[in-house]
Amino acid sequence: MAKEGGTEALFKGAADKYRSILNEEAETTQWRHGGPPIFDSVNKLFEEGRTKEWPKGSVEEAVQNAVKSWEMELSHKTRLQDFKTINPEKFNLIVNGREGLTAEETLRLGSYNALLKSSLPEEFKYYKVDEETFESSHDAFRSAFPRGFAWEVIAVYSGPPEITYKFRHWGYFEGPFKGHAPTGEMVQFYGIGVMKVDESLRAEDVEIYYDPAELFGGLLKGLPTFDSHKEDSNILATSTPTSCPFSKRII
Repeated sequence: MAKEGGTEALFKGAADKYRSILNEEAETTQWRHGGPPIFDSVNKLFEEGRTKEWPKGSVEEAVQNAVKSWEMELSHKTRLQDFKTINPEKFNLIVNGREGLTAEETLRLGSYNALLKSSLPEEFKYYKVDEETFESSHDAFRSAFPRGFAWEVIAVYSGPPEITYKFRHWGYFEGPFKGHAPTGEMVQFYGIGVMKVDESLRAEDVEIYYDPAELFGGLLKGLPTFDSHKEDSNILATSTPTSCPFSKRII
């Protein structure tokens, strides 16, 4: 899983040291928010919190920067023809063994929705992809992690053309999330990625394996906010005096 963006809304032409493709963008590139994003906030979070600093030119650094660039394109570009990090005709994203998503489907859903789809029964889903849009999903996590959601490579087990790596994703829960108040604590999880690349090192098949409960365990730890009680308040207000106002909520 690789979604790093913070709340940055301004744009600049300066180079990003972790996403070198930003230095080579064409004037015709169509950006979701009007121009190339800046990552100063999440880059600072990454540099302060990473567990390892890989040597320049190492395979680990190359994989780390490639995934960061792929996430940047997925979150900030609107046309597949502008992507440089994937092969649009062959791209396939598989998360936790579920049915794969094409490049078009992944771009339409957005990184969060693509990575958080679940086969759990509806009553057990703590995040319902079918009720989210690209924009609402990004807004929810930008709100929860105002400094950004940093991502790093922990280890690389095999090199091209099939790259297998371990990653860590983390941020500080300092804003509200889906009716839960922020705790200020670090929320993090680990996972494994397998990425098959072509001769130009563009991603074709990407498999991600991780436990979503590690992520949501930290986010749902926050106390319910006032807004999350509105529906319950309406139920209580319409209940008859002889009925138990909690009976339906316990089941």
